[in-house]
Amino acid sequence: MAVNTDKLHELLGKAIVDFGATFHAALVRVGDKLGLYKALATGGPQTPAELAKRTGTAERYVREWLCNQAAGGYVTYDGQARNSH
Repeated sequence: MAVNTDKLHELLGKAIVDFGATFHAALVRVGDKLGLYKALATGGPQTPAELAKRTGTAERYVREWLCNQAAGGYVTYDGQARNSH
């Protein structure tokens, strides 16, 4: 039986999207539970250190969370502003 590579790629694409959505859903829950979204909404642009301080969380984990959020398009990263802090 020959493998239809177009159908295989379509299936793999769907699986990757579903996996990404599942992973991201957990991080949305974390952001909500720790108050990260609320702190961003009320505090405006912040560095990971500033956001961690506002929420009483660890900067390292906030940085990782922010990287994921930026990769997904949920927050934006401003490299120019980063240099001014």
